[in-house]
Amino acid sequence: MSTTKWVLDPTHSELGFKIRHLMISNVSGSFQQFQVDVETQDDDFSTAQIRATAEIASIHTNNEQRDHHLRNSDFFEAETYPQLSFQSTRVEKLSDDTFTVYGDLTMKGVSKPVKLSVEYSGVTKDPWGGVRAGYTINGKINRSDWGITFNGVLETGGVALGEEVKLTSEIQLVKQLDTVVA
Repeated sequence: MSTTKWVLDPTHSELGFKIRHLMISNVSGSFQQFQVDVETQDDDFSTAQIRATAEIASIHTNNEQRDHHLRNSDFFEAETYPQLSFQSTRVEKLSDDTFTVYGDLTMKGVSKPVKLSVEYSGVTKDPWGGVRAGYTINGKINRSDWGITFNGVLETGGVALGEEVKLTSEIQLVKQLDTVVA
């Protein structure tokens, strides 16, 4: 049995989120700088150990003023907590191309368990002889569980921001090397 290492192809990957705004639409955002490293036994994703990090300062929502606000103490406190991280604890194979990944998400110094739905798109050889794997990842978290509670009350009685944050990612990994385990 061998350990296979996979690293992120950042030019073909995205780490995004959506949150309800004014209770009538969603605002989308992403982290422009992030890293994902995966180790599997052979090429078996059900054995994956996954570690991901994102640079809070790289948050991007197509509005620089909003991005600056998200980096300050009302939301992520980027100067104090410059990264968010995810560490898998187990992977559950549901079918050949669907998995549930359980792990701990750490933001603002708070770690909480999360569950992510993963759709495996397959493995292919690229034109340069490399091996790549693709995944679509979705999940939901309640932002207040990590101390992100800033909000505003609307004249109509609602709130400016929803509590639920939808996580959406497209991840392409590149196979690195096999290491024989004795």
